[in-house]
Amino acid sequence: MSERLRRLPYEDLGATEGSSPMGGVFFDTPRFANSVPFFRLQRFGHGDARTESDHKLVVVMVGLPARGKSYIVKKLKRYLSWLGFQTKIFNVGDRRRLAGSTDEYDGPTISTIPASSQKQQQQRPAPRQCAKCDSEHRLPHTPPCRGCETRHSSDFFDPDNAKARQIREQVAMDVFEDLLRWLQAGGQIAIHDATNSTVERRDALISRLQSEEDVNLLFVESICTDADIINRNIRLKTRSPDYVGMDPEVAEADFRARLRNYERAYRTIGEAEERLDVQYCKIIDVGKKVIAYNVQGFLESQVVFYLMNMNLEPRVIYITRHGESEDNALGRIGGDASLAPAGVRYAQALARFIDRRHAEFGAEARGRTMEDDNSTITRERHPNNDDDDEPQPCEVWTSMLKRTMETVESFDPQRYHIKNIRSLNEIYAGRFEGMTYAEIARNFPDEYEARQLDKFYYRYPGIGGESYADVVLRLQQVIVELERIRHSVLLVTHRAMARTLLSYFMDIPTTHMPDMELPLGYVYACEPRPFGNFLRVWRYVPEIDDFVEIDGASALKIRYPRVALSDPGATPPLPSPADTA
Repeated sequence: MSERLRRLPYEDLGATEGSSPMGGVFFDTPRFANSVPFFRLQRFGHGDARTESDHKLVVVMVGLPARGKSYIVKKLKRYLSWLGFQTKIFNVGDRRRLAGSTDEYDGPTISTIPASSQKQQQQRPAPRQCAKCDSEHRLPHTPPCRGCETRHSSDFFDPDNAKARQIREQVAMDVFEDLLRWLQAGGQIAIHDATNSTVERRDALISRLQSEEDVNLLFVESICTDADIINRNIRLKTRSPDYVGMDPEVAEADFRARLRNYERAYRTIGEAEERLDVQYCKIIDVGKKVIAYNVQGFLESQVVFYLMNMNLEPRVIYITRHGESEDNALGRIGGDASLAPAGVRYAQALARFIDRRHAEFGAEARGRTMEDDNSTITRERHPNNDDDDEPQPCEVWTSMLKRTMETVESFDPQRYHIKNIRSLNEIYAGRFEGMTYAEIARNFPDEYEARQLDKFYYRYPGIGGESYADVVLRLQQVIVELERIRHSVLLVTHRAMARTLLSYFMDIPTTHMPDMELPLGYVYACEPRPFGNFLRVWRYVPEIDDFVEIDGASALKIRYPRVALSDPGATPPLPSPADTA
């Protein structure tokens, strides 16, 4: 292997551990990046230099149950990991179910039901089997199985229950200690996922963090005043581990009692935190209103900016590559070729498919809304359902290259708002534009081998040559816009762009991103759901000139290249920083 393809040791450049040997300078030759996040502000030399990006961040969630905190946390973690930050969620509820078992807590169980509801209980459906122990019961039983003994009734969350309160506070601080240990071991952004709904709890977290150097704190409070959203969230909560195998009505009654206990002790973030100049952000009704206070750090700004662009509207993000181009038929990369005849047929079929699929999704979304709301709320909010048959808006985004713009020529411009976006252009191959991979391997073996060793960080040589890390930064604004937009979007783009977009929506580590097999002729539909994005995949079949649905899980294949190092002493590529598994 050529000497210039080796990773230079830190001491040769006078850089401190954790800095980049390349120091943020853009080179026309490929290089191996070290394992620090590619989004960090890098510096060259100056071992004692410190920058804003050296700081780590603790995001502490605040809010009542059923206010969407876990939904926000999962989306935020996915976004920050995709950007390259080492990010991890620390959920207090998971630890509480183990730490506060019946061995440690002898307070009331969920079977303690008010007398006023006894008659109502007798009219409820027959008991279900416990998913853990297969015993029939409505409520935790004696002796309890492991799944049942870790449940806590609403009384466990009573602010007047001193013993239970002590357990809850101890569990929250234990999780916080785990969080800090993870940051000290190399993590960057840690998220404390809990209610943290009292001033006393937040004061304890602030005090504990004061002894940690270079660790910033950001409170994120989720407030929801929309009764429909709260009721849907409560119904989702009855499927949590606290209520596995229970009668849904019993579970909902207990959760609502738990919620009332939390409301008695809940104090929103305000003057107490402002006196300490603590950074905080309040997200009200899923982004309808955002309040930010004293937000100054770089990482904090990334978090707040992202959270300002969320919404819960039902929609689908369709991602597909363009139809086959003349260069595709020849195996050439890059370029700006027109569609081949097969690509034209795909483009026409794609327009028909999206017309049909968009109408089908509208009907499916209306059906799910009625089911979630038990039909009553839907009828009250939409007494005249004639308007529901109106097709929802849908946008079509393409790159600025001919093969994508030609792919959408069959779409009706009166029905679809078509945008051409330069950020969706294919990864630029520099001086290798228009070549085949076989030609690159034959004429530039060192370059070819370097790319095989580390596709994510490899930057094509020549002016303007890009890496996948560059593409992530280029698509950051596209991702934020896709999170902000309130209706469906079809993105007709290129292989590297489709890989990068799908790695975000499906939370695929960037280590795997460049090796995802995404052939021509597939449509990937990502639908935001409460617990993540739901993926469906369709494949174009030329024989029937139409699309057929295939299994989404098997469609996202990762192909790992086998590359033998020509130099046994060469250093293998480091993993992508976003791989936090």
